[in-house]
Parts: sequence; structure tokens; C-alpha cells
Amino acid sequence: MSGTSDPDASLEGIERREFLRLTGVGGAIGLLAGALPGRAAPPAEKRRPNVVLIISDDQGWTDYGFMRHPTIRTPRLDRLASQSLVLSRAYVPTALCRPSLATLSTGRYPHRHGIVGNDPKGGSGDLAGRRRMIERFKENPSLAALLARAGYVSFQAGKWWEGHHRNGGFTAGMTHGDPKRGGRHGDAGLTIGRKGLRPIADFLDGTGGKPFFLWYAPFLPHTPHNPPKRLLSKYTAPGRPLPVARYYAMCQWFDETCGALLDMLDKRHLAEETLVVYVCDNGWVQGPRPPGAFGGRRGKRTPYEKGVRTPILLRWPGKVRPRREEKALASSIDVVPTILAACGLTPPREMPGVNLLDAAALARRKAVFGAAFAHDVADLARPESSLKTRWCIEGRWKLLLHHAPRGRKGTAELYDVLADPHEKADLAAKNPDRVERLKKLLDAWWVVSEKQ
Repeated sequence: MSGTSDPDASLEGIERREFLRLTGVGGAIGLLAGALPGRAAPPAEKRRPNVVLIISDDQGWTDYGFMRHPTIRTPRLDRLASQSLVLSRAYVPTALCRPSLATLSTGRYPHRHGIVGNDPKGGSGDLAGRRRMIERFKENPSLAALLARAGYVSFQAGKWWEGHHRNGGFTAGMTHGDPKRGGRHGDAGLTIGRKGLRPIADFLDGTGGKPFFLWYAPFLPHTPHNPPKRLLSKYTAPGRPLPVARYYAMCQWFDETCGALLDMLDKRHLAEETLVVYVCDNGWVQGPRPPGAFGGRRGKRTPYEKGVRTPILLRWPGKVRPRREEKALASSIDVVPTILAACGLTPPREMPGVNLLDAAALARRKAVFGAAFAHDVADLARPESSLKTRWCIEGRWKLLLHHAPRGRKGTAELYDVLADPHEKADLAAKNPDRVERLKKLLDAWWVVSEKQ
């Protein structure tokens, strides 16, 4: 798949311009042509907005009040949703936390930014391999670094896999990345939320009036599922397994921390000039026994809806009209270019996402894409060596193309995710022509994305 030099030569009957039309990338590239990455795009705002990026960790796309969960209560996120553009059909390109977070920093697909797994081939103890992965990550322009060029100060709090926070271009942060002190995926940063928000308050009080970018990625509702007793008691009920009650309570605990953060903005009179973006790094399915569907067929780390789907919220008072988009397809690949555009900056051409605040660009998008990879990176120089499944969604149809060892044919699954959002009925055998067409679309995406 990766050896073709001419993107148009391997599209198997799908014109490249048709691929760009389906994805909405063509319009975005046209709008950005000729601009320099990270430079102001005229007309510039008199004052650039502050940006707060909230990222939850291991939360199913259904598990919020505003997504109509029958039990879980998330009043603060519900309120945020009522003030936001809500994209309910949004996805992450891979359901594995490190690659997903790297996409939220670089605006690129995992097979392009190079971080397709959590750990190197030698596992979490392979320190040399971990250093090589961090160096590979640093080859990409990062959101925080691009904002810094425009005068932003920034703060990293929460989950962060890429060593010291400076590796992501942050001007300040909590993660030190020292493996001798337990650094792997956040170290000191993982205390945020669970142990209060004081470091964020200190940062907000020390910006000196400069526009700021805050990365808030608490280790919530991620395991360990150890919610406060006052919340656990709300969800403990006859017939409900305790692990399920614990997970439900963790979702509300995360919600409370988001409320506390938003209150900080209000108290400092910053809310009106701040773009708040919410997304989850990957999904979760809590079973009756802990830790839940960590590696299960339909949960975290899988390309099924419970693994890759997430709502995306964007609140910008006076700039973004609150509304709910139930049909439009969005992706976390769009978050970085959306933020850069809101800040009056032009995303680098390597970023294939669309500006989610551009209604026309969002309407042009007809398909989103992603891939599932092994937990450990088989070969840092060859991302496809870790590939397990590629997938795409066009309209209501979702194709999963599972890859097999060389010499064997992979299998495909097809779902109508509007009628069957929990993917219970595989329709591939009944729709061979649709499967073949979506396979070609997947191949086109893979080839084009390799050039971005």
C-alpha cells in the first residue's frame, strides 16, 4: 500500500478529486493554498482567543447526559453542550491513547505523525525505543509550538506520552518525562483533576495578559476507577455490578472537574474570549468485572463505535452559534486546524483536517477514516507493519477492513451505523458492491494521506 509514488496511479477507478470531494480536504487545501504555516491569515482578529482543549480518557461516546445516557449524569458538560456546536458523529482516527493524543497535538493521522502504538517493540521498559518514538513525534509541527509563534503561552496538564512537555511546544507544564521518576504517559501530570486544579489556576493567573492555550487531559474517567464515595453512592443500585457503578461515578467525577475548570474561566472573566474544545481520546465499554472491555472486541482499542466514536464540543461565545449537528461527520484530525483557524493562523499543508467552524467545509465532508494498530510499534519506520484494521464511514455506512498476514485475504465488515449504532448486524455479505466501493475509497485515502 505504501510503495506507490503516484497518488493517482493506485486509486483503482476513484478519481483523486472525487476522494478529496468526499473527505472535504480539497476545499480546505484550496482555502489554504499559498499561505505560510503558523502565520496570521488575514483578516486577523484584534485579539486572538484563548484556547482550552479538554480531553477525557476512556469514555464511551454514549456516556454523557447530553448524549442521552439513561443513568450517567454530566450536568456541567451538558451545560457546555448547550452553549456549543455539538458534533455528535465525531471520531478519533485510532482508538489507542498515545496515537490519539499525538493526533490532537499534530493534526495528522497516526501513520503520518509516526506514533501508531503506545510503546516500542520492546515494550514499556524499552527506554531506547521510547526515546526514538519521542524523537519521531518531534519531527511534526505541534499545536502548542505553532501557537507560541503567534505569542501564546501554553500549559500542559494531564496525560502526555511524549516525554517533557517542552517536546510538544508547551511553554509550561506538569509532565517531566523522566523514566527514572516514573515518566511514561504523564507522570506528575496525571494528578490533575484527581487532586484538584491548582496548577491550572496558577497558570491562568500568570499569563500576563497574553493569549493562552491550555491542554487539560486528566486521567479521567480512566482506571483506576476509584471515585469519591459520595458519587459512588449515587450509582450503587440493586442489580448493577459494582464495577459498572464505579465507572458511572468516574464519568461524573470527570464532569465535576470540567465544571471547576470552566468556573475558573468565569471567575477571571475569560469565558467570553476563550474557545473551549472537548473531545475524548478513545472509547470504553465497562463490563460487569473490572477493568472492563480494555482489549475486548468492541471496546477500547478497537475500530468499532465504542472504541473510536466521540462527541466534539466547540464553545466560543459570540462566535459559534450553539447547535447540534447529528448528521455531519467530524474527526479529531480536525481539532488542530480548527483551533489554528480560530486563532487567525493558517494550518500547515500537512494537516488534512477541515475547520469544523466552517459550515461549508463541514458540509462538503462525506467520509471520515481511521486505522487500528497493535499496542506496541513493530517498526517505527514502517507504520503499516503494525496495521490491524482500516476503516471508513461514508454517510450511514461503515466499512472495517481487517488485514491478514501476507498471502492471506483480509476480511471485511459493513454496518449501517445510523440504524445500527452498536454494530450488531454485519451487512457485508449482502452488499458486496458497496464493500468493494468503500475498499477503493479506503485505498485512496491511505495513498493520499501518505503524501500529507
